[in-house]
Amino acid sequence: HSCVFKFSGAWQIITGSSVLDISSCPITYYGQKYEQIYVTFMSENIAFCFDNFFNPETGGDCLVGTAPDLDSVEFWINEPNAGIQKLIYDNVATIQNRMECYVLFIMELNGKDVFEALVGGVTTDIMAVSFGPYNRQYQRFFDISGCRHAGAVYEYGAVLSSDPKTCFSLTCSDTAALQISSCGPLERCEGNGICMLNSTCTVTGPTVIDFHGQVNSVENRCSYSLVLTPSVPNFHVLGNFLERRLKDMSFLDSVTLVLDRPSIKFHLEQGGRVRLDNTILTLNSSPQLVHNVELSKDRTGVTAKLLLSYSTISVFFDGYTAQIHLEGPADLPLEGLCGNSSRSLSDLRLSEYSSTSCEVKYNDPADSTINCNKMIERCNLLKEAPFSSCNSDIDPEPYITACTDTLCKYPAVDGLNCQFLKAYARACSLLNHTLDGWTSKTSCSSAAFCQDRICSDHEFCGQKTVGGDTRCFCRAIFASKYRSTDTLGDQTVCSQNSALLSLVGCLLEDKGIDYSALHLNDPTCRGQMDKLTHMVTFSFNSSNSCGMVVTTNNSHIIYTNTITNQNSSSDVITRRDQVYIDFSCVHIQPAIQTANFRIRDSSVIQHATPSVWNYTLTMKAYTDVGRTQAVESFAEVPLNQRIWVELKANGLDEEMVAMVTDSCWATDLASSTGSLRYDLIINGCANPADQTVEVKENGWGTSNYFFFNMFQFTGSSGEIYLHCKIHLCPKRRNKCIPTCKGAARRCRPASSKYKRAAPAFISLAWTN
Repeated sequence: HSCVFKFSGAWQIITGSSVLDISSCPITYYGQKYEQIYVTFMSENIAFCFDNFFNPETGGDCLVGTAPDLDSVEFWINEPNAGIQKLIYDNVATIQNRMECYVLFIMELNGKDVFEALVGGVTTDIMAVSFGPYNRQYQRFFDISGCRHAGAVYEYGAVLSSDPKTCFSLTCSDTAALQISSCGPLERCEGNGICMLNSTCTVTGPTVIDFHGQVNSVENRCSYSLVLTPSVPNFHVLGNFLERRLKDMSFLDSVTLVLDRPSIKFHLEQGGRVRLDNTILTLNSSPQLVHNVELSKDRTGVTAKLLLSYSTISVFFDGYTAQIHLEGPADLPLEGLCGNSSRSLSDLRLSEYSSTSCEVKYNDPADSTINCNKMIERCNLLKEAPFSSCNSDIDPEPYITACTDTLCKYPAVDGLNCQFLKAYARACSLLNHTLDGWTSKTSCSSAAFCQDRICSDHEFCGQKTVGGDTRCFCRAIFASKYRSTDTLGDQTVCSQNSALLSLVGCLLEDKGIDYSALHLNDPTCRGQMDKLTHMVTFSFNSSNSCGMVVTTNNSHIIYTNTITNQNSSSDVITRRDQVYIDFSCVHIQPAIQTANFRIRDSSVIQHATPSVWNYTLTMKAYTDVGRTQAVESFAEVPLNQRIWVELKANGLDEEMVAMVTDSCWATDLASSTGSLRYDLIINGCANPADQTVEVKENGWGTSNYFFFNMFQFTGSSGEIYLHCKIHLCPKRRNKCIPTCKGAARRCRPASSKYKRAAPAFISLAWTN
C-alpha cells in the first residue's frame, strides 16, 4: 500500500508481536486514519492490524495472511520513490495525489500465499500471491481505500444515500472520501435533484449586500453597476446614489435597467415612478409587459421582472431599497457590485451615467444627538423573533452592519429606522419566511415610504413631522449654495420687457412658507410652481406690471416689485412669518463717450451692456425722408442738401421706456466743446433760429429722428462734428415727450415725477 503523508524515516527487524509507530507516515485504511500498526505472529499466519493486536473472535481492521518462512519481518518507513509512485499510479486508480512517504514490510514467502483485508473482522477483499520456481509474481495490490459510514464500508464511487426532493446525496468519492452534495447557499432544490440559483442582492441606503452576503458601501454620488451577466446580453442593472440631508453621505436614489440596447432604459425612481426613457408609465398591481419586462406596482413598491427561458431576474424598488432576485442555473455568472465583490468600486463606477462632480468629497460635522447604542439595539432586533426564524437561511449580520453603520452617522428619520428591518423581512419572504408580527414588534409598515410623492431631481422625500406627513426636502449639496448666502432662490432674470425671479420650493417649505400665499405688489400676481422642478416663479412685464414701482437716479432707471404674503388690509396683527422679497431690473442710462466718425462711415453704433437689461444705441444719416437711403461711404454731400439723422435704442421695450434726445449741435472740432458751435436741437426741440431743422417722434418710443440742411462753418473747410445728448425716460407715470412751442420752434421740457438722469453723448462727424 502506498501512503501519501509526511516522511520521518524508520527501520527495524521484527521477530515477534510488536507495536510500530507510523505517526510520521500515517495510513488511511478504508476511510479511517491510523498512526500505529500492531504486528501479530501466529503459527500459520501473520496479521498487520491498525486498531489492536489481532483477535480471531473480534477481528478488527487488519491485513491477515500466510506466515513468512522466516520468523522475522523487515520494517521500513521510506522517503518518496518515483518508481514506486508510478507503479502505484498505474495499478491503483484511487491514488492520485503525490507520494510523500511509504511503509514497507519485507518477508520471505514461498508457495501460494493468501492475504485478506478485514474491516471490523469482516473480510472485504482477498489477495492471492503465488511463488514458485517458474511462477514468481512480484506485485499484487490491495486497494484499501474506501469510505465508512454508519458502520458500513463503501467502495469509491458508491452512492451511500440520496434524496432528489432535497437534492441531498452522500457518496464515496473517486478519491475514497465521503462527499456530501446539496444545493449551495445561493441555490434551491427543484425537487428533481437539480439545484437552481435562488439568491437576493439588497441595496439599501449606502450599502450593497451582494448575492454572497458580502457588504460593500458607496461613499459618493455616482452610478454603479449592480448586476450584469454575460449569459443575458445587453441586460444591466444600475444603482444611482445621491445625498439627502447630509452632504457626506449618499443613499440609493434610483435604479436603472438597461435592456436590449442602450436606448431602452427603465428608470425606477422615488415615489414609485417608472420612466421608459423619458415617458412616465402608469402602473398598477396587474403586470404589464413592456419590451419583455413585466412591470407592476403595489403598496410596497415597484417590481420589474425579466422572464427568460432558463432564468428569472426580478428587480424590486420602493424608493429607498432595491432587491434583485435571481432564479436560474446554478452556474449563472454574475458581475457588478451584487455579483463579483472582488472588483473595486472604482472599476464598477459608470462615468457615462454619473455627474462629473459625483466623487467630490464633503465633510459634515458629527451629529451629537445620535445615540449609537440605541441604534445598535434597534438593528439587533434582526436576531430576535420573529426575524430569528429566518436567520438560518439569511445571515442577519450584513443587514445589522448596514443598519448600524448608517444610523450611527445619520439621523433615524425619513423611515430609516425601519428601512433595514424591512429589507431583511422582504429578503426572507422571497424564501417563503412570513415573519408573522414583525411590523407590530418594530412599529414599522410594510408599505413603501413616500409612495406616490414625486420630488424633483434636487429633492428627496422625507418626514415632515415625526411619524406624520411627508414632503420634498432639498438635497444638502443643492441647498448649500442658497443657505450659505441666506437666500431662497436665484438671481433676477431681466429680459427686454420683463423681470423674473425663481424661488426654490423646498427652501420655502423649510421656512414654513406656503408658496400659494405669496404674491407681488398686486395680489392677483402670484407665483407659479413648475411641476417638475418645484421652482416657484414670479414675473412682471410691460403689459402686466403687477404693482411695479419705478424709480430713477443719475445712472439708472429701476423697476422694482416685492414678493410678499401680506395683504394690503390694515390688519393690526398677524400670526405667520412676514415675507418681503424685493427684486428689480434696471436700465442703465447710456453713459457713452463721444465717438467720431467721418461721413464715409455714415453711422455710429455704441453698445451699452448693463448687468441686467442690454440695449444698443444707433445713430445713422440718410438722404431721404423714408430713411432708407443711407449716406454712402465717401459720398459728397452738397451744401444745403437735407440730411435725416435717426437715433435708435435697440433692445428696449418701448412700452416701458422711451429714448429722449435732449440736444444736438455741431462743432468744428472732435470735442463737443469746440470753439465753433451750432445748435440744431435745444431742450428736445428744434433750434427756432434754423428753419431747416425739425425734430420727429422725440420721446415717443425707443427711436426718434430729425433733419436739417447741410452747412459748413464760415471761413472753415475742415471737418464738421455732430453731437447729441440723449437719456432714457421710464414711461410709467412720467411724460417723456418734450413740449415744443411756436410751431415746434420753441419748447420747454415735459413735467416729470422723477429727476432726469444726466444725459450721455453720441456723435457723428463728416468732412466737406
